[in-house]
Amino acid sequence: METKIEVLSTVKIQNNADLYKTVDTLNRTLKEKDLMFGLALDNEDQNKAIFTIYRT
Repeated sequence: METKIEVLSTVKIQNNADLYKTVDTLNRTLKEKDLMFGLALDNEDQNKAIFTIYRT
């Protein structure tokens, strides 16, 4: 069974130590709506994070 993941939106934002808590809460709350959220440090600027919204 193949799962298709679609990127809905990506934005680069200022990194914050508690940002992962927001992403975790979104994932826990909206997984029933087939939404998933990702957070990664920007390779070029460690003070920035890349926030991505996916549809699963």
